Amino acid sequence: MLIRSSKVVKVPLELTTAPYHQSILEMNGLSVIESCTHTQNNAGSMFLEDHLLLFVLKGKYTVRYGNQSYTVKKNEMVLLQKSITVEYEKSGEKDEEYLLDYMMFFLKEDLINEFVKMADLKPSYPAALAAVSVKSVNDRLISYIESLKPYFKQPDEISSGLIKIKLLELLFDVADTNENFYFQLLQLKRKERKSITEVIEENIFNPVSLNDLAHLSGRSLSTFKREFKEIYNTSPLYYIRKRRMDKAKELLTHTSLSVTDVCFSTGFENVSHFSKVFKERFGISPSLLKKPLRLTE
Repeated sequence: MLIRSSKVVKVPLELTTAPYHQSILEMNGLSVIESCTHTQNNAGSMFLEDHLLLFVLKGKYTVRYGNQSYTVKKNEMVLLQKSITVEYEKSGEKDEEYLLDYMMFFLKEDLINEFVKMADLKPSYPAALAAVSVKSVNDRLISYIESLKPYFKQPDEISSGLIKIKLLELLFDVADTNENFYFQLLQLKRKERKSITEVIEENIFNPVSLNDLAHLSGRSLSTFKREFKEIYNTSPLYYIRKRRMDKAKELLTHTSLSVTDVCFSTGFENVSHFSKVFKERFGISPSLLKKPLRLTE
């Protein structure tokens, strides 16, 4: 089980909400984020509410998903599918004064569907869907990225229509320069049907909603709820809350983890809310449960 000492950031929502430290183009749910800072070993966790295409222009951006680690270096891009939690570590290169320059494109499914209809392309060979996929960036894509830089200087003057057109242009450029990557985009719009028990076990301690779990299982929300109840004989909300609370009690009782660490490690996003529901379940606050352990250390 992954132990988290900080809150999992939901993106793009929490990157486009003040206060923020990036340049942002956002309109009608379409989000493009540019970050150019001097950074050394900045790490954290994020939950993807949309598919993400990330370009690294300088520095490196390491993504960890499951048991795998992927490092995206200068002039490389990474495609991440939605509804997953990833750990990241990002840093500039020492010989460039740790300058890290990257751009994030959040791709909603409606946009991908529109692109697929417009493109009408058929890949000549199949590619397996990967939650994380890293590819090199050619001169054409680098030129595209550079063409966006001036827009971030006057974001309020950029229309939503232009943002949409630029994102569609990006997808066409990606498709034309990397057929395998295009097929990955095609796969993103397909909801692979997975075992509900597998989806639950992989995500129960992640800050996911029922909609997220349904998406990951390849089912509609109503179908997911119905099949979940057939398997577990209870509602998903009750089952997930119980599992998280039981795990939280175990960690608080048998480890030296703080209440905050346990909160974020069991899928909760707010320490006050975590403490409230914990006390409702066990009749004691998590901070009081920690006291006997501290006295014996």
